[in-house]
Amino acid sequence: MINFQLLRDDFPILQRTNRDRPLIYLDSSASSQKPQAVIDAITHYHANEHANIHRGVYELSERASIRHENVREKIKSYINAKHSREIIFVRGTTEAINLVAQTYGRSHFKAGDEIIISMMEHHSNLVPWQMIAKEAGAVLRVIPVTEAGELDLAELQKLISPRSKFIAIAHASNVLGTINPIKEIVKLAHAQKIPVLVDGAQAFPHQTVDVQDLDCDFYAFSSHKAYGPTGIGVLFGKTQLLENMPPYHGGGGMIASVRFANTTYAPVPQKFEAGTPDMAGVVGFGAALDYLQNIGMNNIIAHEKKLLDYASEKLSEISGLRIIGHAQHKLGVISFVLTGIHPHDIGTVLDHEGIAVRAGHHCAMPLMERFQVPATVRVSFGLYNTHEEIDALVSAIHLAKRLFA
Repeated sequence: MINFQLLRDDFPILQRTNRDRPLIYLDSSASSQKPQAVIDAITHYHANEHANIHRGVYELSERASIRHENVREKIKSYINAKHSREIIFVRGTTEAINLVAQTYGRSHFKAGDEIIISMMEHHSNLVPWQMIAKEAGAVLRVIPVTEAGELDLAELQKLISPRSKFIAIAHASNVLGTINPIKEIVKLAHAQKIPVLVDGAQAFPHQTVDVQDLDCDFYAFSSHKAYGPTGIGVLFGKTQLLENMPPYHGGGGMIASVRFANTTYAPVPQKFEAGTPDMAGVVGFGAALDYLQNIGMNNIIAHEKKLLDYASEKLSEISGLRIIGHAQHKLGVISFVLTGIHPHDIGTVLDHEGIAVRAGHHCAMPLMERFQVPATVRVSFGLYNTHEEIDALVSAIHLAKRLFA
């Protein structure tokens, strides 16, 4: 039995204050906090193991290279990819999606083609497809979202046509917490030979991800939302697709041979990893995955489900408060509005009570328009949150109501 209350001690930042009050951190969807094990792993690397990888013939470089590739192998096992070469290190989910849009997209999209996304996409899984669609003369098609905050799969089936060339979809919404039926979407897409990219930024830290079971063609996720460092993330791609895609960046490390007349490229994954990588970030990400595995994803899922259920019940009891989206399958994310009070004002009141939440459009402006709100307050849970923190949140919301009455 995991004692999640004791796990809070693993996170140094949770011992500090915010506005002279105990910090209550409810913004893990934006970026999770880091356990001491991750901080120590990065510090140890810098103090004892740092050298540029894949280039040096001296021991320190060789050891750093082995450490780097061991993390690649660890991630391969963690998401059940077939091969470690299907794991490409990038700066984060945003770069992973841009990589696919700019390489696969430029190679395959032409005028009149259609790219399917959904109304609940984060801007990172919308703007890159807008950019490549404009360049290629392709068109975006959008899967609607129901009032409950779920994708309208009947409409998706209507959208799929001979012109459909790609689907890019969030595994989970960063605003609604909705967990999308990826396997069903992939099955629909593959029946028409349409590749699927999954934005896993929100889902990866909070549930088991098995890319072979999902059968998606690409899966993108970040370290910093999964208790690891910023500036490092992963693109999973099926080997055959990656091998047929052109490089994204040019430079050292991604070449086999360079002449002024011609350059030949290294095999995947190195073909997509030009320049010196974030070696310390990779080490930190590996430590974060070790930390999650030691706790057990099933334990994390159960704990966060209890937090979600408790918070949903308590927030629903507040008069004038409207929760946006009531999907049947959700992560620990709740977005809400409060009659007569702007979300930014609520966020400010909560901040002065020591509570960190996100208030705004959450990089999902089309979704805000869908629900006819300018912004929401978003509460998002991590494994370190407690029922007592939810009680404090509810009390602070009542304070905001009194202040703005």
